[in-house]
Amino acid sequence: MTHPDTTPQPPAATVRSRVRIPLAFADGYRVEAEVRTFHGLADGAEHLSLTLGDPSAAPAPLVRLHSECLTGDVFGSARCDCGPQLRESVQRIAETGGHLLYLRQEGRGIGLYNKLDAYALQDLGHDTYAANTALGLPEDGRDYTAAAQMLTTLDATTIDLLSNNPDKSGQLQALGIQVRNRIPTGVHTTPHNLTYLRTKVRGTTNLPAHDLLPNRIA
Repeated sequence: MTHPDTTPQPPAATVRSRVRIPLAFADGYRVEAEVRTFHGLADGAEHLSLTLGDPSAAPAPLVRLHSECLTGDVFGSARCDCGPQLRESVQRIAETGGHLLYLRQEGRGIGLYNKLDAYALQDLGHDTYAANTALGLPEDGRDYTAAAQMLTTLDATTIDLLSNNPDKSGQLQALGIQVRNRIPTGVHTTPHNLTYLRTKVRGTTNLPAHDLLPNRIA
């Protein structure tokens, strides 16, 4: 991890547009979000921020960096925990006040087609990280520079981060965002995602382990 003192700080981004959208989930939960789009993001991707509740109501807004997962978020795939994490995060942020950043980083940054190719390799016995490397891709290719730009534009430079992943807080802090607390999400298991979750608990030589409860996924 690059030391915060030596990491170049990202250029300023600006809000491109904002619109209020009523959200409705399959279990009946409903909430309204203020959705923002941005100009000037470092990677040029169409990332979104969803402001939920009143971010000024707490000492620091609760923030979730949620990487896009078409299979889990939209189609309810049970091979990962992304859909349930998204649903949980929206409600927890709405109750506390904060922002959900929906980042267009499918498959930990490798893209949808490559993610599905990695799934095929997982079916042959590779774990989620080894499948990526077998395809010549990074174990986790996500970069949170754009997320730091978005948070700075939202005046959210001191946050509580809703995440099990230490790499997210490490990258944000190197980019000038103060992470006051890192708060874990729930553990959302299915018969199909246990191997995936166990792999995240182990981590790799390059990636820190996620803060999941091993006894919940044994």
